[in-house]
Amino acid sequence: MTLVNFNNRTRNTAPYFNNVFDSLFSEALNKNLTINKIPGVNILETEAEYKIELAAPGLTKEDFQINLKKDTLSVWAEKKVAETDEKKDYTRKEFDYFSFARSFVLPETIDAEKITAEYVNGILNITIGKKDESKSAAKEIKVS
Repeated sequence: MTLVNFNNRTRNTAPYFNNVFDSLFSEALNKNLTINKIPGVNILETEAEYKIELAAPGLTKEDFQINLKKDTLSVWAEKKVAETDEKKDYTRKEFDYFSFARSFVLPETIDAEKITAEYVNGILNITIGKKDESKSAAKEIKVS
């Protein structure tokens, strides 16, 4: 098998030429393109806390902004790209998170003072503590 160097710039000037990969995969990939631009999330619940794991590779901790308003936790990220960075001529580029936003409605059992966030190895880990059960424990009320 011989590999042929493909010049992507000529594809736009020659409309009769169709890239083999575009014809095979473009329809399936373009349908899911917006899905790929939003990072995946795992949500775990333990007895003491909730954990949100958000997959966002290629960012730094300074790119994130996390806010809590009432019962909604919002996560924004925007990648600051330096103008001096060399532009690359991609044939196809499907993963990049230059900006995204995700919101999560939190239950009433969370403790807003016990929210922490850490970005490690491309995963944003948000830990949300729960209120003490002793404060909201059920009690029996006698009718007099």
